[in-house]
Amino acid sequence: MEIWINPACSKCRSAIDLLDGEGASYTVRRYLDDVPNEDEIRAVLERLGLEPWDITRTQEAAAKELGLKEWARDEGSRDRWVAALAQHPKLIQRPIITADDGTAVVGRTDEAVRDALGRSSQ
Repeated sequence: MEIWINPACSKCRSAIDLLDGEGASYTVRRYLDDVPNEDEIRAVLERLGLEPWDITRTQEAAAKELGLKEWARDEGSRDRWVAALAQHPKLIQRPIITADDGTAVVGRTDEAVRDALGRSSQ
């Protein structure tokens, strides 16, 4: 199991605390320092079953500068969104937990983190 975090994020810290409390085995990826490339973002989107705009933090300054709210949300625009996430990792919703069964969740709630735990062997 891997968790993409921003250490400054309270939701990320809560997810780590829950994982630790459950004795889970996981790897931390500080995705602002170890920025995922476009292929990694596509792979995590596949695991999440989501589109890039579904995991984009549209209230961030970079999102406003790029005008993301005006971007089309369709198959033809998917690569543009993925490229923006790779170039501006702060736009990626967090934390993202990849489970051992090949799925992933956005772990913004305790329930979502427990869901990922249930999908992974501990």
